Amino acid sequence: MSSTPSPWAWQPAQPSRLVETVSLMRLEGPDALRVLHGQTSQAIEGAKPGQLLASCVIGPTARLRGLAEVLVDTGGAWLVVTAGEGSLVHQALDRVLFPADQVTLGVMETATLVTPLGPPPADPPPAIAEDLWEPLGADGPQGWLLGSRFLWSGGSVLPAAWENLAPLDPAEQELWRLRRGHPAAPGELNDDTNPFELGLANRVSLSKGCYVGQETLAKLSTYDGVKRQLRRFLAAPGAEPAALTAGTPLLTAAGERAGKITSSLALPASTGRTNRVVGLALVRRQALAEPTLWAGGPEGEGVALEISLPEEFVAPPLGAGRPPL
Repeated sequence: MSSTPSPWAWQPAQPSRLVETVSLMRLEGPDALRVLHGQTSQAIEGAKPGQLLASCVIGPTARLRGLAEVLVDTGGAWLVVTAGEGSLVHQALDRVLFPADQVTLGVMETATLVTPLGPPPADPPPAIAEDLWEPLGADGPQGWLLGSRFLWSGGSVLPAAWENLAPLDPAEQELWRLRRGHPAAPGELNDDTNPFELGLANRVSLSKGCYVGQETLAKLSTYDGVKRQLRRFLAAPGAEPAALTAGTPLLTAAGERAGKITSSLALPASTGRTNRVVGLALVRRQALAEPTLWAGGPEGEGVALEISLPEEFVAPPLGAGRPPL
């Protein structure tokens, strides 16, 4: 559609930080991992202290309530809700706890998750393996290293190693999210989507035993049941953002239904692509092989969208709705 560099290749020109507000809650006690194992999609029971596990908080029909990361330690675990409504996740956990359970659910608090981006600074922040975590601070864990990221609950001022990185503006942060295909509420993360549709198969264990939503996810995998998948789009130059809002239907060149837009962004001036619109869409299985789809109308009437795979999309398990090769 264009010979100019793709907006998906944009990178911050200077050492930068992506800053997200997340929800943090503590599960303490011998049954903490068992409870999290049964209420999320990842295999958590049996995890070792220091492990960092990415998971999905799901309901009985595998609909997403939130995305979470589990920080396992000797006394239980911290649950970090990175997408979705943290208070609803806290309520759902509180409802399934019984007096016989040896676990205490702490209050929910907000925290800040910082991700370094762009070229490395002269004095880079500390980092460890991406699947590990460790607390920082001698007077109690006000901060945690999560691989190369930093989770901070100690107030509004970050430690210097992260504070010195230039913050992305909100539009740049949204471009980074869309580029990678990170789902967010309400467009992608809602009562109508499941982990396999959103490219979150790496957060799902199909062999860990009984857990909420297991039956639905097993059926999706076994019976080829994933009918749509998340894709990102780049609109033709000059497209009006108002024509590409969430919920806008997509069509193939032949005029067949192809899905709908879930998120969109008019690119900020800092990316050098101010006349372009990008976003995410849920694309029907029959249209996944189409390189171009049309928004709001058929070819010649709608807006042409260049379709591509988000960088961090993990395909559903074999047989779970993959397009034919």
